[in-house]
Amino acid sequence: MLAYSYRLIAPIYDLVVARALDAARRTSLESIPRTGELDILVAGIGTGLDLPHLPACHRYVGTDLVAAMMQPARARAASLHCAFVRADSMRLPFAAASFDWALLHLIVAVVPRPAEVLAEAARVIRPGGRLLVMDKFLQPNKAAPLRRLLSPLVGRLATRLDVVFEDTLAQVPGLRVVSDRPVLASGWFRSIVLEKSSI
Repeated sequence: MLAYSYRLIAPIYDLVVARALDAARRTSLESIPRTGELDILVAGIGTGLDLPHLPACHRYVGTDLVAAMMQPARARAASLHCAFVRADSMRLPFAAASFDWALLHLIVAVVPRPAEVLAEAARVIRPGGRLLVMDKFLQPNKAAPLRRLLSPLVGRLATRLDVVFEDTLAQVPGLRVVSDRPVLASGWFRSIVLEKSSI
């Protein structure tokens, strides 16, 4: 159902999302090193709105379940070393420890099982590697009755509204929080950097 929805949404996605989230996106992406040559997974790359803000020194692999979403991303990747793979972020087709970083912008709260996206990203990054997550998350123990009420319907069409990041993280061992900062909507959207244990 979600893949079908995003095929329909793809032509108007940028009109709805680009301007509203651009500042939050840029703030979050400041966490990515500006030097070096890292292998970075961009899971749920969508239309590639992150791409203009990424350092050109790294090597990227962008994945998305919906081919129509990735079409605009290919044009936005012209100045980057970026490959594209059609894939489900909950079942990535990469070997363990294939990447130094994983970028998870607006994907953890979109999928039906957020912990699986986080676990897959953790699997494919190297020990000591980092995950950069930016999405909408409820604060622990916050009632948010309207968001919770709407989430089952909205989650089938576009994105969940009821994900508590701390609950999701608790299901994925071996990750520690390096930083966690609000980037939009009074902290509903957060940019979180995680590090994978090197043990």
